[in-house]
Amino acid sequence: MDSSAEPARGEHAPVSPDWTCGSCGADWPCEAKRVRLLSEYGVDRAMLSVYLGACLAAAAEDLRAHGPAALQKRFFGWLPPRPRKG
Repeated sequence: MDSSAEPARGEHAPVSPDWTCGSCGADWPCEAKRVRLLSEYGVDRAMLSVYLGACLAAAAEDLRAHGPAALQKRFFGWLPPRPRKG
């Protein structure tokens, strides 16, 4: 994942080394990207988690000062709870 490349307009891709959104400037994943990711991955929460985990691993190199708990909250804390099987 090359987060240093110039993102396409409206893509809401991360820009390193700050991991801000290339479209809106918010911390990545921004609200628009979160909505898009939930739509793209649908019910496949496992693959979304794999993708976000890879992003977190890449961001951890650039954002060491933020600490692991803050990064985990930033990359995973926004995910809605999975529906319980009943």
